[in-house]
Amino acid sequence: MTREKESPILGNVNKGFEAVHDAFTENFTHRKELGAACCIYYQGEKVVDLWGGVRNKTTGEPWEENTMVAVFSTAKGMAGLAMALAHSRGLLDYEEHVCTYWPEFAQNGKEKVTVRQLLSHQAGLCALDAPVDRSIAADLDRLAVILAQQKPAWEPGMRQAYHAQSLGFYEGELLRRVDPRHRSLGQFFQDEIASPLRLDFYLCLPEEIPNSRLATIQPANPAQRMINTPLPLMLASMDRRSPTYRAIFINPGPFLFLDQECIYARNFENPSGNGVGTARALAHAYSVFANGGDELGLRQETLNALMAPAVPPLHGFYDEVMKKEMCFSLGFLKPNRTYPFGNPGAFGEPGAGGSFAFADPEAGIGYAYVTNRMGAKLGGDPRELALREAFHRSLGQSKTSR
Repeated sequence: MTREKESPILGNVNKGFEAVHDAFTENFTHRKELGAACCIYYQGEKVVDLWGGVRNKTTGEPWEENTMVAVFSTAKGMAGLAMALAHSRGLLDYEEHVCTYWPEFAQNGKEKVTVRQLLSHQAGLCALDAPVDRSIAADLDRLAVILAQQKPAWEPGMRQAYHAQSLGFYEGELLRRVDPRHRSLGQFFQDEIASPLRLDFYLCLPEEIPNSRLATIQPANPAQRMINTPLPLMLASMDRRSPTYRAIFINPGPFLFLDQECIYARNFENPSGNGVGTARALAHAYSVFANGGDELGLRQETLNALMAPAVPPLHGFYDEVMKKEMCFSLGFLKPNRTYPFGNPGAFGEPGAGGSFAFADPEAGIGYAYVTNRMGAKLGGDPRELALREAFHRSLGQSKTSR
């Protein structure tokens, strides 16, 4: 028996941004929202901070101010910020070969892979051959051996293929190699970004977070998801040998972090998809980067690199996993024809089910939307688009991108 019921919209919006409140309310009345939050910073000021609905469909418990939820691949953006901070502190160079920092990585034709190529889904490492379950993913030394031994699916730098699960693992080991303290990526993020900024966001959820703060995920309707999936992607998803199936659905798969007893696994880290936190934390983190990153000592050189246009592989931005053109750069999605957002210098990450967060330095925007009811549309969830369009209308813009 479920106890889904109406819950009031809470939070606030600054004067002039009432349209975002209206769109957030309409998500519940017209777009089947369950529980959600939206937060937006503009030029360093928090102008939207909304939450509402229920965090648990079964119990009807409300989504509260500090409710946290899994954001799937939107977590990649927080991992990307951690890698950017490492770059800013001189721990790594985007143009250097990965094996300079991680010698074992040079196996099986990977000796010329650059950090830029790895972070931009151009290394041909979208799927892993050796089995990776939760126990292996939690043992970073064992995982590092598997990652180093993996043979690319094609010559690195030739094609782009979304590293849906593997990117976070590779980022994590690279970060461990360059960090003087050899911390995991999740710990580095916590120490160097989340704690200084007081963010309620984790790439490795600790034991002390109670279940009462966590929203449970409501899966998308399978029939609706099939209807909304483009035919090339659907066919590839049904082929167990395809890069799409192997990158997204298995080994370890997108739901490895879910736990029947405690909602989300504690002390488990995959920066590609098991980030848990609030919209407020995501928006705040991106706002800091969008406005120069002084709080973290971010160098302008690093911000310029994140804002720069994506560098394509030899065969262009057509993605062999997602089966469409997408522009990735240095751990982030960049605005493009199939996924427009913000100004050209913006960078961010969407997540399965509809979550999305990004920085737009040219406009000084840090934006985030999170939800516990997974949407059926892959990319451009109608609930998120309604909020973003309302925000841009409030700024005197009529479109989601300039």
